[in-house]
Amino acid sequence: MRILYGVVGEGMGHATRSRVVLEELVKEHEVQVVASGRAHAYLAERFPEVHRIWGFTLHYEGNAIRRLPTVLRNLRGAVGGWPRNVAEYFKLVASFHPDVVISDFESFSYYFGKAHRIPVIDLDNIHVISRCRHSPELLRGHEGDFNLIRSVVGAKLPRCFHYLIPTFFYPPVRSGRTTLVPPVLRAEVLAAPPERGEHLLVYQTATTNRGLPEVLKRLGMPARVYGLRRDLTADLVDGNLTYRPFGEAGFIEDLRTARAVVAGGGFTLLSEAVYLKKPVLSVPVERQFEQVLNALYIQELGYGAYARRLDEAALDAFLARVPDHERALAGYAQDGNAVALATLKEQLGAARRRPGRRLRGESRP
Repeated sequence: MRILYGVVGEGMGHATRSRVVLEELVKEHEVQVVASGRAHAYLAERFPEVHRIWGFTLHYEGNAIRRLPTVLRNLRGAVGGWPRNVAEYFKLVASFHPDVVISDFESFSYYFGKAHRIPVIDLDNIHVISRCRHSPELLRGHEGDFNLIRSVVGAKLPRCFHYLIPTFFYPPVRSGRTTLVPPVLRAEVLAAPPERGEHLLVYQTATTNRGLPEVLKRLGMPARVYGLRRDLTADLVDGNLTYRPFGEAGFIEDLRTARAVVAGGGFTLLSEAVYLKKPVLSVPVERQFEQVLNALYIQELGYGAYARRLDEAALDAFLARVPDHERALAGYAQDGNAVALATLKEQLGAARRRPGRRLRGESRP
């Protein structure tokens, strides 16, 4: 089977999940990948057929998304980005005739599939917003943001052949052609034996959160900090803080031996922390409701706490309840990636058998 696989480039969680899925797919299928942003560089190091496209990016200030700069940056990027995407489209039309499209919340591959009447399977965690029901109690105080983002997510990749949603929480499904599966985790995480250490693992997506170091210094607890200093090539020690350059092996080692995790609301790290049974203080990026929803479920399940701002009061309250969170996490389990990959394989087979599907080599009417 020929598969076109699209990966959105904003945030690295989509890329790391896609790497795991792609490693399985290339064993049996011919696969070409389209990706934008940091996802392209990450995947191009690991797979031979990765096409670079332009994709949407976010502008941060502090721990918040700035909406106007985000819009302006993407309007400027689209001037050169859309022609590049069109060029990649014609390359793929000329050289590759996929049987199925898989999209990790990526629009180019989705529209390619729709334009050629090819089944599109969506594989991403974000559609949990639009294709599941969430209790009014959970959403209280967030109703406006939720209704807005639900409309946006629902409109981005509508009417896919099937939606596979990796998740560590399981709200009721409200739409057909939707299956919830456990998170897709890196093999290195699955193989990491958790140990209870004494340090905090601190990860920040936004490099502009300048107030965080002082909060952590006043806490006095050892903290290994990733994301705030992306210019580093070696560890930088500042009192109880150790700023570390990102490397997968070192990061996973710090995660598996952490006492607890302080992070945003990004799904990948939260799901890895839950799998390794590490309590999480989640401080989502403001105005990014997908992260807020993840944090709300972390808190509801007892796996950690949700905080709007990271300050001493929030940290002290969280650390005081770490033993409670550890007890809640003790009940979590998943069978590696077996369920997610088996479900994807099943849907690939169903898409291939789809009545009326255009076969490779057929011309469009």
